[in-house]
Amino acid sequence: MGFSSVSSVSTVVVIFFVSFVSFVLSAPQALFAQMTGAPAAGYKREAGMTSSTIPAPLGEIGFDQNIDQLVPLDVTFRDEAGRRVALGEYFGKRPVVMVFAYYDCPMLCTQVINGLSSALNVLSLEPHKDFEIVTVSFNPRDTPATASAKKAVYLERYERPGALGIGAGWHFLTGDQPSIDRLTKAAGFRYVWDKTTKQFAHPTGVIVLTPEGKLARYLFGIEYGPRDLRFALVEASAGKVGTPVDSLLLYCYHYDPMTGRYGLIVMRALRLAGIATVLALGSFIVLMVRRETAGRAPL
Repeated sequence: MGFSSVSSVSTVVVIFFVSFVSFVLSAPQALFAQMTGAPAAGYKREAGMTSSTIPAPLGEIGFDQNIDQLVPLDVTFRDEAGRRVALGEYFGKRPVVMVFAYYDCPMLCTQVINGLSSALNVLSLEPHKDFEIVTVSFNPRDTPATASAKKAVYLERYERPGALGIGAGWHFLTGDQPSIDRLTKAAGFRYVWDKTTKQFAHPTGVIVLTPEGKLARYLFGIEYGPRDLRFALVEASAGKVGTPVDSLLLYCYHYDPMTGRYGLIVMRALRLAGIATVLALGSFIVLMVRRETAGRAPL
């Protein structure tokens, strides 16, 4: 193939791909800005159910997403060893995953911590090295002894080899009612005591906060995808946690506060795909032209 033929083919191909990328960049936002993700776990009405038939406690519980608001770092609790600590002791250097759970909960609280534990076992980021975990009981009758017993169970379940910081990075706190009220109100965690069942009714999920103590992301339900948890930690740390690849992926994924998950933004993904394709094609054309030029050089 002669030099002119290569140039002609290259020009046509470049024009085609530039046109493709231009189409992607100019496409209507409504067409491409779709996100994937499942709805948040929670109470769901059956068809035809009126609001008056919803159990009263379920109408009062939930998460108020107070994103970018600070939690009170001066509020005090007791850790699993019985030491009085200020919440701020767990902030300042790393993002924090916060979980509200009472330690003798027969069902949902255990499932929430189980879901977090499962995500931690496959998450490449490490507790205490990359982030802290703070579990706070909202039952004032819980004690450091019950907190310590709960912590022991989940330390035993942590199976990632080589990650030794879990003991120092996962904290189980208890406190009095005023401290619990201050923190749960600031975090937007609404729960009630159900006199009928003699249990707390509460929402399910975990909260990711910045090192400064700002509420950053709410992940709902009882199972948390490692990808969602990792993205939330990377965002909360302003890129200080994770890798450059995480920052690139976050360009294509967006946090949806309605679902508490990260969904793919097709528009941005297509932009990156188009740019990558043009760059690859350009490199190929340059290589072919250089080879053709070298083959035509006089001996």
